[in-house]
Amino acid sequence: MRYQPIDPSLFIQNRERFKRQMKPESVAIFHSNDPMPRNGDQFFPYVQQSDMIYLSGVAQPKTILLLYPDAPRAEMKEILFVEKGNDHSTIWEGSKLSKKQVREISGIQKVFWLEQWQQVLTSVLVDVRRIYIHENEGSAYQTDVVSRNMRCARELRDKFPFHKYHRSQPILRKLRMNKSEEEIKLIRHACQITDQAFRSVLRNIKAGMREYEVESHIIQAFIARGSSGHAYEPIVASGASACVLHYIQNDGTCEDGDLVLLDFGAQYAHYASDLSRTIPVNGRFSPRQREVYSAVLDILYRTREMMVPGITMEELNREVGAMMNHALVELGLLNKKDISGESGTSTAYRKYFMHGVAHHLGLDVHDLSNRNTPLQAGMVLTCEPGIYIPEEKLGIRIENNILVTDEEPVDLMADIPIEIEEIESLMQVGVLN
Repeated sequence: MRYQPIDPSLFIQNRERFKRQMKPESVAIFHSNDPMPRNGDQFFPYVQQSDMIYLSGVAQPKTILLLYPDAPRAEMKEILFVEKGNDHSTIWEGSKLSKKQVREISGIQKVFWLEQWQQVLTSVLVDVRRIYIHENEGSAYQTDVVSRNMRCARELRDKFPFHKYHRSQPILRKLRMNKSEEEIKLIRHACQITDQAFRSVLRNIKAGMREYEVESHIIQAFIARGSSGHAYEPIVASGASACVLHYIQNDGTCEDGDLVLLDFGAQYAHYASDLSRTIPVNGRFSPRQREVYSAVLDILYRTREMMVPGITMEELNREVGAMMNHALVELGLLNKKDISGESGTSTAYRKYFMHGVAHHLGLDVHDLSNRNTPLQAGMVLTCEPGIYIPEEKLGIRIENNILVTDEEPVDLMADIPIEIEEIESLMQVGVLN
């Protein structure tokens, strides 16, 4: 693996936290992601199911985790089932994890080969009444692909119809919002790699460069520093494309006088970072670009200070909306009549700022969370205001990753260039070189 081994105590603690939330006489079952077919005999690069990483650290396909807190024998309280390698798979794909390696990664001592799954499962289910089944329940998640977890859940219900079934996702949603010290350390490292990638862009971007050429400097910096790559599809959007919120084509040309909106983040040890910066192709902001950029940056600073325990996402977005309305009036995009209303909660700003200002970050870039839960110490969120003006072919988003603490917010990207003067200065050094 590309990253330093993670202390298994992280996964041990995560499992203990989960088991404490389970009802008596129950088991919980988690399956790894399927390898996803591409074309011909090819597969997409494998990505493990995030909750399998959270609970075991094992990134290998065809893995099953069984948690059984009330097991009569201590060694059966946690069991991992992994695929056994053979001569053919070793020659073509490399070695599978040994049982010893699985124990070292996960901290789970009882490891079976996958072929023993049905036998062990049947023997365990005789003595329990409840089964926790697992599935991705993200609020914006929609897919026609049936996951291994869902297929196996349907099989369980057919074979064992008299058990009671429960969802594991509500427990995990609550647990994963609050990051441990080890998780924060890994996110910090992902942010540091992202910092180096951004500085590489500042040194190398120039007029006439294609957006994918800019992206090449990002991925080179990632791979050179032990990242597995992008935490999500990167955005390199020049000119009017910056007003397309999820622009990922990255095939336009960076023209002299335009801004380029960059939205990317390194993934390290399965943990994500998420950065947005908007920079001038020629190294100098025009007066109008500077004016809009300064407005967005001011809102980021003011929003960051509000990211403290007790505030909700709804309250945060409402406050940002009010700030954005006034900023847009100052920029000549709205007038006072547009933002006046009896309720004092005008959403006129939505014409130029269409998305929320924050989301949780962790194993996933849009990490598992309950948006109705007030912020708590240990949560990591993005802070990402933006202003998008299609009629001016101008889109600006600035984004940092913020750790909520009991004292004051900690900006995990505080060292990444963000001020106009610093960005211009670094870009001029790149031009001279």
